[in-house]
Amino acid sequence: MKIVLLGYMGSGKTTIGKIIANHLNINFLDLDHYIESEENSTIASIFKEKGEVYFRKKEQFYLSALLTMENEFVLSVGGGTPCFGSNMELINKSTPNTFYINVGIQELAERLYREKEQRPLIAHLKNDELPEFIGKHLFERSFFYNKAHHKIKADKKPPNELAKAVIDALV
Repeated sequence: MKIVLLGYMGSGKTTIGKIIANHLNINFLDLDHYIESEENSTIASIFKEKGEVYFRKKEQFYLSALLTMENEFVLSVGGGTPCFGSNMELINKSTPNTFYINVGIQELAERLYREKEQRPLIAHLKNDELPEFIGKHLFERSFFYNKAHHKIKADKKPPNELAKAVIDALV
């Protein structure tokens, strides 16, 4: 069984994914961490030194490699992963267990205010610019996110409840 979690940064994919993996006694993988390990570099450094095109090609390469593995796992992908190339089609073809963790703009902004410095994409923004930035991104990305086989509305719900919703929906 492969379970893929997608959604905007700060949506809780990693937290929820770890709970699910623990409950099902399978591995949890974070695509960004996997890329960093394989490339021996941080995502921020890859973007800065080699550019986004290089990163997106590597991202698709590693995503494809993971999805063709025989192992069972829960995979959390980066917020932009589904939106580039044929990644979303690749994800959906590999498993019927794709989940969009859907969190509203205001809640995402509240979550991301606290961890802005660790997020290169938003570190430069002022707090009052964050909701508009998130809203614009969600508008652009929702087309891809909504291709997931399952949508989980996550606003104001604790991670354990969201993990249970995913587990209950597994095919």
